[in-house]
Amino acid sequence: MSKILVTGSDGFIGSHLVEALVRDGRDVRAFVLYNSFDSWGWLDDAPKDIRSSLDVVMGDVRDPNFVRTSLKGCDSVLHLAALIGIPYSYYAPDSYVDVNIRGTLNVVQAARDLDLSKVVVTSTSEVYGSAQFVPITEDHPLVGQSPYAATKIGADQIAMSYHRSFGTPVAIARPFNTYGPRQSTRAVIPTVIAQLAKGSNVVKLGATKPTRDFNFVADTARGIVAIHDSPASVGEVINIGSNYEISVGDTVAMIAEVMGKNVQIECEEERLRPAKSEVERLWADNAKAKRLLDWSPEYGSREGFRRGLEITAKWFSDPKNHERYRTDRYTV
Repeated sequence: MSKILVTGSDGFIGSHLVEALVRDGRDVRAFVLYNSFDSWGWLDDAPKDIRSSLDVVMGDVRDPNFVRTSLKGCDSVLHLAALIGIPYSYYAPDSYVDVNIRGTLNVVQAARDLDLSKVVVTSTSEVYGSAQFVPITEDHPLVGQSPYAATKIGADQIAMSYHRSFGTPVAIARPFNTYGPRQSTRAVIPTVIAQLAKGSNVVKLGATKPTRDFNFVADTARGIVAIHDSPASVGEVINIGSNYEISVGDTVAMIAEVMGKNVQIECEEERLRPAKSEVERLWADNAKAKRLLDWSPEYGSREGFRRGLEITAKWFSDPKNHERYRTDRYTV
């Protein structure tokens, strides 16, 4: 059985992806960020049978030698390791270049040298900027409206250049706004749920008019696995989205309904993006994923979104989970 390296295994999406792969009987090497606490991030919370099945390596994607060593003995790689917080990218853009662009270069270079059979690089819908047409297909122009988005565009282009230049079997997974258990409260859905779970009826937010295409984390993980498994995905960029658009304000209203709360929104200046950096509209066209991968969202449409919110709210409302989050301060 071939071994799959998953970078960013310790993170929100990465931990869900690793669990899904192990449950499916895959041989997984989990690449987590080195730290002196010997923490595997969210994988520390994985069931014992998942943890005992993993081959875990601790390192940093910015180190090309470590990346190469970690990929030895692997047949493929799912690359998720990245700095993803948009607000923090305004303060530390150099870090985003190093991790997102240089880290991706290290992965595809090692994959080329080791002759891996598949490289899946995880992108983001933020690379599209505000929608110029909807629903957004993979042919939509790329517009970096934040340093984060710009570095993800760079990472995608580096990865795809290796396919075009050297025949490296690269595919790009482009998830839209993923949400679910374990997500950081820097994202809108967890910050709303976490504030309500702490007992407050006043929710502090930034802009509420922008629209998003929210994708439940289980659907995102299934999409990445489908891209990995499909020969047709090589050389392709594939949206992973629900094909359902909803405003941030309406999302808050649905969360309040799910949690049985009356909510008052309070806009905080520090939570607002600079005007030209705010992505006003995202709505995924997922027809390519359906056609090439036979993938479709299990949590699509308004009804599916509500089901995903119910699962997410239940997880964040569990005291052992919501006590991990600091709701009294803004998470950059």
